[in-house]
Amino acid sequence: MTALKDSPDAAPGGAATPTQDEPRRLAAIDLGSNSFHLLVANYQHDRLQVVARKGEKVQLADGVGDDGLLDEDAMTRALDCLARFAPFLEDITPRSLRVVGTNALRSADNSQDFIDRAEALLGTRIEIIAGREEARLIYLGAAHALAEDGRRLIVDIGGGSTELIIGEHFEPLALESLSMGCVTFTRRFFTNGELSEKRMRRAELAALSELANIRRPYQKIGWLDPVGSSGTIKAAAAVIAATGKSPEGVITRQGLLDLRKRLIKTKRLDKVSLNGLKADRARVFPAGVAILVAIFEAFDLEEMRYADGALREGVLYDLVGRNSPEDPRLKTLDALTHRYDVDIRQADNVAATALGLLEQVREAWALDDDQARFLEWASRLHEIGLAISHSQFHRHGAYLLEHSDLSGFSRPEQRLLAFLVRAHRRKFPIKEWQALPASEQAPHGRLARLLRLAVLLNHSRPEQPPARPELRVSGEALALHCDESEDPNLLLADLEQEVAYQNAAGMTLTLT
Repeated sequence: MTALKDSPDAAPGGAATPTQDEPRRLAAIDLGSNSFHLLVANYQHDRLQVVARKGEKVQLADGVGDDGLLDEDAMTRALDCLARFAPFLEDITPRSLRVVGTNALRSADNSQDFIDRAEALLGTRIEIIAGREEARLIYLGAAHALAEDGRRLIVDIGGGSTELIIGEHFEPLALESLSMGCVTFTRRFFTNGELSEKRMRRAELAALSELANIRRPYQKIGWLDPVGSSGTIKAAAAVIAATGKSPEGVITRQGLLDLRKRLIKTKRLDKVSLNGLKADRARVFPAGVAILVAIFEAFDLEEMRYADGALREGVLYDLVGRNSPEDPRLKTLDALTHRYDVDIRQADNVAATALGLLEQVREAWALDDDQARFLEWASRLHEIGLAISHSQFHRHGAYLLEHSDLSGFSRPEQRLLAFLVRAHRRKFPIKEWQALPASEQAPHGRLARLLRLAVLLNHSRPEQPPARPELRVSGEALALHCDESEDPNLLLADLEQEVAYQNAAGMTLTLT
C-alpha cells in the first residue's frame, strides 16, 4: 500500500505551499469506463508541465453485469492498474491529488465496494463525478490545450458516456453527458463479435436517438470549431491520417465514412486491425466510430480536429483553482442562494455561529479546513427547501442538493451537503447517517450536530449572530453553555428538545 506523503512545508490540511517561482506538483487519476489514466505535472506560471503520463485499458464498464454489479474480475483489473500507478504518487501531497470516477462507477450499484478497496490502496479519497461535471472538466482541459479563441464544440467519446460541450475561452455555454460509450455500445450491439452494416447502423441510430434531445439547442447556440478529445477520436484521426487522405489530427466526413466501410469489411471485432490503431483498442473501436458517425450526422459536421487535453488535464486545472476565489463551487453556491431566494442574513448568521462552535471542538474532533468549509456551505444552504414548502423543508433541501447538477461538486461532496441539510432539524436521520460510507459517518455526524445547534441558536432570526456560546467536548459528548438570549424561554425549550433528539440517536448533549 502506498500512502500519500505530506511535504515538510505543507500548509494546514496538507496543502503544499510552493513559492511563486517554485512549481507545484499535481496529480490526477481518471477512472474511466474504458481506460484509467494517470497524469502527474508541475504547475507553474499558469501552465502544466507533464512529469508522467500513464494509461491502461481496464474496461471497467465491461465488468458491469445485467444485475448492475461490478464483477470481481473488473475490480481486480482496476486495482492492479492502480497498484502500478501508486509509485508515481509517493511525492504528491494529499491536497495536490484528485482521483475521479466516471460513468461505470456512476452506474454500478456496488461501486462503493471498489472505492473502499481503491482508497485503501492509494491512501486517498476517490470521487465519483456526475456526467455534466465530467463534461465541465473535459472542457476545461481541452480549452487549455487550444491556443485559439472562438466558440467551440468539444466532443469526448468515452467507454460509458459521451460528453458534448459548447464553450468560449474557459467558460462552457452548454454541457451534456449522454449514456453512450465505446465499451457499453460494444456490449449492446456487437455482443457476439459480429461486425456488419446492420449492427453498425443500429448502433448509429441508438446514438442519434441520444443526440436528438440536444441537437436543436446546440445548433441554436452554434460553434465555429468542432474539436474532439480522448481515445476514440484520437484513434480515428490516426487511422484516417495513416491512409494519407487527411491531414494528421483531422477527421473529415469522407474519411470517417471510408473508415466505417473498412471496419464493416472485417466482419468481426477480433479481425479489426488497422494502421494507426492500437491493438488494445481494436475491439471497442467500431462502436466508438458508430457514435462518432452519428455525431457527424446529427450536427452536419464536415470535419473535426483532435486536440490534446481532456478530463485528467481539466481535473488538474480545476484543482489549482479549488479553495480560492476562482473555485467554481463558489459560483454554484451563489447561484443556488439566488435561485431559491435564501434569506442571506439568516444564512450568514447560522454560518458564523456554526464556525464558532467548530473552532471550539476542531482539535478534539480532528476536523479539518475542508470540513469547516462544507459546514459553512451547508449553513448557507440549509433553508433552500423553503422554496418548495415550509413543511419538511429540510427533506426538500436535501433532495435538491443531492439530485441537482452542481457545477464543481463531486457526488460525495453533494452527498455531504445534502446530508447536513437533511440532518439540520427535527429527529436526527439515523437511517441516512448509517447509509453513508463507514469512513464518513463519524465526521459527517459531528458536523451535523454543530449545524443543528447553530440553527437553534439563531432560531429567533436575530439581526446579528448571538454571542458565541461555550461548547465543550469529551469524546462524542457535547456540553453547551450559552448566555441569555432575547427569548430565553423559547431557546431553552428548543435546546431541551435537541437534547432529546440527540439522546434518541445515541449521542450525548447536555446543557449547562
